[in-house]
Amino acid sequence: MAIVLEGGCRVSGMNEGTPAKNGSMKIWSQIGRATGAQAISLRVLEFGQGVSPIIHNREADEVFYQLEQIEGGPVSSDRCKVHIDGQSFEVNAQTGLYLRPGQAMLVENPNIAPVRFVSVQCPESTNHVVGPNPLRSGEALAFPGVRLTDRVEIPTADRWYRVLVNDEIGSEQVTQFVGSIPPGRAPDHFHEYEEVLFILRGQGRMWAGQTTTAIGPGSCIYLPRGQVHCVENTGTDELRLLGVFYPAGSPSVRYES
Repeated sequence: MAIVLEGGCRVSGMNEGTPAKNGSMKIWSQIGRATGAQAISLRVLEFGQGVSPIIHNREADEVFYQLEQIEGGPVSSDRCKVHIDGQSFEVNAQTGLYLRPGQAMLVENPNIAPVRFVSVQCPESTNHVVGPNPLRSGEALAFPGVRLTDRVEIPTADRWYRVLVNDEIGSEQVTQFVGSIPPGRAPDHFHEYEEVLFILRGQGRMWAGQTTTAIGPGSCIYLPRGQVHCVENTGTDELRLLGVFYPAGSPSVRYES
């Protein structure tokens, strides 16, 4: 069951609720306008074996992150093929992808185990379509993404982050990053952007003002713009998270309350 904390901060599980189904694809919509977000969304997409329906929208920057095996979760595959506007790219777990407004994408999964992605739209599209829109072919595309291992760690205080999708990849609206938080709790702070988080590994607590709830692998978190918050690592190893915020900027910019 989703937990709503102070200021509208929302925490839910990745497979919470009944998914929408279309062919080999399942979609869990965890964050969006329907749950109180202003512009950003977060969905968990699961692709079974075979070729998925086509995903496209007319107006949003959409970023994807292929998940590795989630601790305690069902078995998932770590590789697949992504087709964008008729061109094919091999994709592995821990890879961020950028889909421009108007582009079309499908996922080809050759494996028995499903492939899972976290999808974030900025701003959330009102014209999102899953269906038979032909993939067009045009000029050659550069790989529209980046692997986590290909990015340099940027230290900030006692933690690090690696930016995956930003204006370097082509998006001027959204920033996607992976961050690592050591055991303990950092000072409360806030941002001047709307943000979603997805916990990749580790155990902790999400704080919003004076309210809190437990978080772990698969937790989906919504942070309204200006909400005072903190992610506490209650474990003995790193807590790693995927973050996306809108408008774009730097993960290191924060304001202490």
